[in-house]
Amino acid sequence: MADTVLVIEDEARIADFLRRGLTFEGYKVLIAPDGPAGLALAREQPPDVVILDWMLPGMDGLEVCRRLRAAEPAPILMLTAKDSVADRVTGLDAGADDYLVKPFAFEELLARLRALLRRGKPAEATETVKFADLTLDAAAREAKRGERRLILTAKEFDLLELFIRHPRQVLTREMIYDRIWGYDFGGESNIIEVYVRYLRQKTEAGGEPRLLQTVRGVGYVLREE
Repeated sequence: MADTVLVIEDEARIADFLRRGLTFEGYKVLIAPDGPAGLALAREQPPDVVILDWMLPGMDGLEVCRRLRAAEPAPILMLTAKDSVADRVTGLDAGADDYLVKPFAFEELLARLRALLRRGKPAEATETVKFADLTLDAAAREAKRGERRLILTAKEFDLLELFIRHPRQVLTREMIYDRIWGYDFGGESNIIEVYVRYLRQKTEAGGEPRLLQTVRGVGYVLREE
């Protein structure tokens, strides 16, 4: 059964970005534009985790966080543009379990959600995902092609993880920008092409067949030829 994520966010662009991205990742997503609506949704459909914006109209995120914490056991990830240590302490003292500063990369948000959800659940035997002879250990952030270890940068790993979690599914450039570089990233550069080239060089360095395929005019897909 899919985990339920309650998003309390008044900026429609960010709320829609999170709704699309989290739904794509298999979560059930509830959206509330303000604090009272979020509290009501939390009572009606108790979520597994809450994403809460600090700067909300009317009742601010800190007050919403306190009320959620008093009545709702779900972990809370707070989003904010405030990035000072004092602000982080204030948010955590209000009851937030984690804190993410805007602008953020979607893959980091996903990783934090997974960590929060794991806290209340039995530990899984492994976080290893595989496709063909490609193996990725999400917890250790290690990847292998057969027995050969791949030395990847953080962004290369994030991109490879996105593909391996959605095998045989064509990912558009827009999807990749959203999930790896975040909603604020300007999508006019050739950064995706550059990183795909890096991944191909590293995953094919031992003469292995290509797994990361180009779908012209659309995007990329992880599949065997």
